[in-house]
Amino acid sequence: MSFAATLFDTEIGYCALAWTETGIFRFQLPEATREATRTRILRRHNGSEVVETEPPAPITAAIAGVRAHLSGSLDSLRWIPLDTTAIPEFHNAVYTVTRAIDPGSTRTYGQLAHRIGHPSAAQAVGQALGRNPIPLLIPCHRVLAADHALHGFSAPGGLTTKLNLLTIERTAGFGEPTLF
Repeated sequence: MSFAATLFDTEIGYCALAWTETGIFRFQLPEATREATRTRILRRHNGSEVVETEPPAPITAAIAGVRAHLSGSLDSLRWIPLDTTAIPEFHNAVYTVTRAIDPGSTRTYGQLAHRIGHPSAAQAVGQALGRNPIPLLIPCHRVLAADHALHGFSAPGGLTTKLNLLTIERTAGFGEPTLF
């Protein structure tokens, strides 16, 4: 069995995604080079090969949506189907509430922990988001620390990428001190 993937250019560089018949299971933000992005997206998935191929119509539409979003035509991208069958239950719960955060808005790790019914699990939420295989479509960049500061971001480019994505989405309030 093999899975399909494709590489595509955007305003922020070459991105890539991989999919099954169900939906996208991996999204790659730009690495330092196009070739590095390609290498990352083509790594094995659940022991099976991932092969670069031409995308079918639904994936082409998803790519167009991502390109438009990264060009400033904001879209929640929630209409793009995902395949999260290989993701652990706790992570899936975190990703579900994260995906509900609209562009231009943020939440804290603690708020997400509370929303999934584990109010003391903010650190576990952060760890789950650090392993997010579908960034941007599961917008982990919209989740901030309790002080609204930008802290660790495991995607390529780290905090610079997180800042760029929040800036594209015209997000107010991140990096600003809170009263309490």
